[in-house]
Amino acid sequence: MNGFARALLLPLGLACAAPVPAQDYPTRPIRFITAAAQGGTSDILARIFAVHLTESLKQPVVVDNRASASGVIAGELTANAPPDGYTLLLAYHQHTVNAALNPKLPYHPVNSFTPITQLTSAGLMLVVNPATPVANLREFIDWTKSYKGALNFGSAGIGTGGHLAGELYKVMTGVKAEHIPYKGAGPALMDLIAGQYHFNFSGIQPAQVQVRAGKLRGLAVTAPKRLAALPDLPAVAEELPGFEFVGWYGVIGPAGLPAPIVARLHDEFVKVLNRPDVRERIVADGSEPVGSSPEEFRQFMLADLAKCAKLVKESGAKLD
Repeated sequence: MNGFARALLLPLGLACAAPVPAQDYPTRPIRFITAAAQGGTSDILARIFAVHLTESLKQPVVVDNRASASGVIAGELTANAPPDGYTLLLAYHQHTVNAALNPKLPYHPVNSFTPITQLTSAGLMLVVNPATPVANLREFIDWTKSYKGALNFGSAGIGTGGHLAGELYKVMTGVKAEHIPYKGAGPALMDLIAGQYHFNFSGIQPAQVQVRAGKLRGLAVTAPKRLAALPDLPAVAEELPGFEFVGWYGVIGPAGLPAPIVARLHDEFVKVLNRPDVRERIVADGSEPVGSSPEEFRQFMLADLAKCAKLVKESGAKLD
């Protein structure tokens, strides 16, 4: 092939290799990673959004469950993916907790990603066995402060939101309590029902199931104010001003996502979030819809990381 022919073909080759313009995005399936097994809260939320996004984007949004290492594997897969909009992560509060507990993570929880939007915000629920001699939050605080003997609290595992919420309670009250980590919320709540330990700051959804069945007693939520779905439960902050531990879900992609793709994804996710049926489902599960801008979500994650790091330092919480 002579030089003139190669010169003619070169622009064509570059055109074929060039990325698809943002205005044509998406042109193929989108991988939506979630750090949860099928049937978990993250998985259910991811699939709700995937169904509606598939319809609006005219391309399949495929949920990829990566339930291991407390979300670290899911985070690493996303951070290392090409920044083209075809790999997204449904991140949740464990994303920043992991970084506070483990400075050797293979990525930075904020800088290694492109924030798209925070979807929801939710507190945890403080629950006890119904046989516990307390009927409300004030009685619980007094009881734990005066408890004689070994006081224990359980959680879904070391470094989970329930673990850190328990550590925050200890820091703010001076209560001495031993943490008992479990492999998941289900086993932890089953042992609380069986009377194996004293209290748990549990995810709202699994706790509500047991409270409604009369197997556990709900005392408070860790959000800064009462939740719309649980107006009779006080916020812990009503008795301990400043107490707050907020769980959250949001969508992030690899660092370097083009601004037009970020804008498109933000608008599409918020559009689904604003559907009455989706909002009703989120509120019924004890969460609050958010729909923040990418920059607002970035600042939120940075603040959450700083808060978690401070709590880990004050409480001495560590990974095994």
